[in-house]
Amino acid sequence: MTETLPGHAVDADHYRRALAVHAAGVVVITAQSEGIPVGLTATSFSSVSLDPPLVSFYVDRGSTTWPWLRSADHFAVNVLASDQEEVAARFARKGIDRFAEPTRWRPGPLGAPLLHDVSAHLICLPHETADVGDHVLVVGLVAEAHVYSAGRPLLYHQGRFGRFLAHS
Repeated sequence: MTETLPGHAVDADHYRRALAVHAAGVVVITAQSEGIPVGLTATSFSSVSLDPPLVSFYVDRGSTTWPWLRSADHFAVNVLASDQEEVAARFARKGIDRFAEPTRWRPGPLGAPLLHDVSAHLICLPHETADVGDHVLVVGLVAEAHVYSAGRPLLYHQGRFGRFLAHS
């Protein structure tokens, strides 16, 4: 066990290993900016408030997708189902057309791409952003919510995507 003095941060390697034991849900954030569909995988997604209905996620400031996402007038949160590991991996990959085959999607009511076969879609309006460390906190006001399946979620744990198996 490594100890740190008050006011000092733990090193990056210890930090990553500690966070790896925390399972996180997986979403793909999508938007359309200047007619171009953009998207990224996020494991930092969470609910913020019920009244008003707010959600949040973090994006690396160095992300090439962030400038496009920032300029969009709305975004969609695609809550991935347990069998969508390849979708999560595709939207986490750099240097590819994430919306090309085999990705299946359609334009949403306001234009943001909506991925097929997800558990839910949340259509969000930008509410607030804040620089936090090397990331940007993005908060969205949920304008629409559609649940398609209450099945098992896709999780991220120990650096890998996986499924949740509930015990009866």
